[in-house]
Amino acid sequence: MSLNVVNGLPAHVLIVHFVVVLVPLSALAVVVGAMWPTAARRMGMVLPLLALVTLASVPLATQAGEWLEKRVDSNALVRRHTELGDGMLPWAAGLFVLATVIWWTNRRTAAAGTAPGERTRPAPSRSALVVRIVAAALAIGVASGAVVDVYRIGDSGAKAAWHDGFSKTPTGDAD
Repeated sequence: MSLNVVNGLPAHVLIVHFVVVLVPLSALAVVVGAMWPTAARRMGMVLPLLALVTLASVPLATQAGEWLEKRVDSNALVRRHTELGDGMLPWAAGLFVLATVIWWTNRRTAAAGTAPGERTRPAPSRSALVVRIVAAALAIGVASGAVVDVYRIGDSGAKAAWHDGFSKTPTGDAD
């Protein structure tokens, strides 16, 4: 088994499923963590770790895709998919950076918050509220961009793989 072929199949077609699942999941977790500090505290270290695994899966899929690209007929659809795929890494990096900042900020806030046993937290300062609003806006923007980009890349890959690759009418014995 190599990074380019898994069980006789191009690894790209398998690895991209990690990207397709992890990018929206990380995006959702980042937005939830940015908007609800309690949720971010509950997610804890899982938030940046999820985003890190997401970030690591992108270059793996890209590398396996570049290997596959050299082994398929080049056409406009394949070139478009490759071009779009090269743009996913900055979005994944943005998710990772935001996830880490949200985790770190909420970790520090929890440490400086109430004493053990207290049920209420002090009201956030004005600057903390501004930071939370900016973080939420950034999270929504980066998460939206990442999800839209992963959709566009996947759609272009499906079109590249399946154009003229199937019959619109059943063949053989179809029930």
